[in-house]
Amino acid sequence: MQSEEIQVGRTFVIRLEQGEIIHKSIEKFSKERKIISASLFILGGADRGSRLIVGPTDDQKRPVSPLEKQLDDPHEIVGTGTIFPDEQGYPKLHMHVSCGRDGKTVTGCIRAGVICWQVLEIVLFELKNCTGRRILDSNLGFELLQI
Repeated sequence: MQSEEIQVGRTFVIRLEQGEIIHKSIEKFSKERKIISASLFILGGADRGSRLIVGPTDDQKRPVSPLEKQLDDPHEIVGTGTIFPDEQGYPKLHMHVSCGRDGKTVTGCIRAGVICWQVLEIVLFELKNCTGRRILDSNLGFELLQI
């Protein structure tokens, strides 16, 4: 286990609009406002064509090969995530969402490209005095949080 005590900085309320790609918009917002680390939650809609990482194609293969799921219709979504800098110091979002429609749900990571349908609301809590970084683990193929 790795841990450290940090403080909460600024808090932002963000609204994404039709067609915005969630991870790209949040990372751009973070870079513009010099947010290095953060915790956030999101709710709203994901558009058809959105793609989620829903697991590995083979749980034994290394590096991990991601299994993708594409949404065929708009879905309601709720999710949570964190932002930590990558090895170059850029804010990198890691977020998982649950997407529901007509009693069916799919859950996964948004990194493959989740598109806003109409509106998404985000509350972002900046984390201050945090040393965490996302460092590439070449065995897994993931950028893992290192504290």
